[in-house]
Order: sequence, then C-alpha cells, then structure tokens
Amino acid sequence: MNRIVLPLALLLLIGGLSTLAFSQRPWAPRPDVEQPIPFSHRIHAGVNQIPCQYCHNLASRSSEPGIPPVSRCVGCHGNKIAGAPGSGIQPVTRAWTDHSQPPFEIRWNRVYTLPDFVRFTHRPHIFEGIACQTCHGPVQTMDRVVPVVEINMGFCIDCHTQRHASLDCVSCHH
Repeated sequence: MNRIVLPLALLLLIGGLSTLAFSQRPWAPRPDVEQPIPFSHRIHAGVNQIPCQYCHNLASRSSEPGIPPVSRCVGCHGNKIAGAPGSGIQPVTRAWTDHSQPPFEIRWNRVYTLPDFVRFTHRPHIFEGIACQTCHGPVQTMDRVVPVVEINMGFCIDCHTQRHASLDCVSCHH
C-alpha cells in the first residue's frame, strides 16, 4: 500500500509545485502595460491635484473604479481631444444592447487585475478613508501607472490585520 501511496503523493506534490512555478498568474501586476495614449497621472493627480474620484467616479459605488469617458476629459481640455479644431465630440447614439466600443472612447488597458474568485469593492475602503496610494502606490508621481505592490491575499490580510478590519472569508470571497 505504501509503495503506491508514497510515489503518488510525491507525484502530486511535484505536479502542484510545477503548476505553481510555471503558471502565468494573469492577476499578477504587469509593469509592462502600455496605454493607447500617453496619460500622465503625475500631471493630473500630482501637479493639478485632481482627486482620484473625479475621474474614477464609480469607485465609491461600484465594484469597478470606473474609467472616465472622453466627455470627462473635454470638461477641462475642451474640444482639443476630438481632433480637428472646432470639431467637438459627437453625441453617441447607439442601442443600449450594443457593446462595441463607442466612437471617440479610449480603450484603456488594465494594470491591476484580481482573480475571479475575489470580490473586491473600493467602496468600504474609500468610506474608511484609506488613500488610493495605500494599494496603488504614489500614482500622483507617475507619468505611466505601474504596479508598486502585488495585491494578493497576503497583502490584504496584512492590511486588514493592521487596521483591525474583518478577516472573515466572505468579506472578499463571496
């Protein structure tokens, strides 16, 4: 019996370690992410001191922080974004079931991604007064956002422990 169980256990251990070592971990932070246009958080959040939630307005009420529409940019930059002088941004008239990218919208690339089994929402963290920089680093100094920390279970548990927040599994895994 031991002649079968021991090699099988060893094989499973090696297989598990190999999978862990060679897996791509798609949720790991990616410092190589290039955005479709050069956008400087240093200029916007740093020099001009625009609060994070001005652009990421869904963060306090949704599971996603929200990527600002081009119309938000036009609020400060005027019609310069649309291309030709004086052209303005055309109103979007599409059926609500159309999921294609609207014209004049920017398809930003994710820098941070969490695994599907994690249900993170920014809302409770914002209401507790936790600064965005706690997890995302000093974005107000970055021309191009790059991950500063790997946001993983250990990172979250350490923070929850320091702040005496819930360590109940269903807080994040529901």
